[in-house]
Amino acid sequence: MTSEDEFFMQEALKEARLADAAGEVPIGAVAVREGKIAARARNRVEANHSVSCHAEFELLRQLEAQTGDWRMTGCTLYVTKEPCLMCTGMLINARFSRIVFGLRDPAGGGCGGAVDLPALPGLLWHPEIEGGVLEEACSQIIRDFFIRARKREKKRNV
Repeated sequence: MTSEDEFFMQEALKEARLADAAGEVPIGAVAVREGKIAARARNRVEANHSVSCHAEFELLRQLEAQTGDWRMTGCTLYVTKEPCLMCTGMLINARFSRIVFGLRDPAGGGCGGAVDLPALPGLLWHPEIEGGVLEEACSQIIRDFFIRARKREKKRNV
């Protein structure tokens, strides 16, 4: 983990806070190309009523629109939580060079948590994976979100 990784993860955390403020599961992401942020995104699943609106998909859509290409060779993705299987498959197919995440997800993560998709030998593309960057900060924002959600649910059921 480098100080650059920490800096860009802080930027992804800013997006996660915006998602939290909008009532979304607080996951944020930034894409970095040539040392600069090329795109920012956050979860918009509830707002768009679509499972495909994870932060990673939102980010890729922006990058594709900017570049006119689906290939993200040379891009690093910073995301506050380990990408799920769906997002990991998409990131591999989009040819991200590097995937850096904060919170590990042993139950559903696709970058070594539940499954290690990038390590499958038959794939044509194998991004570099770095996990655990600012993991405590990334964990805290999600933990706080679900604590509040459980309290709201309890009040509804009383």
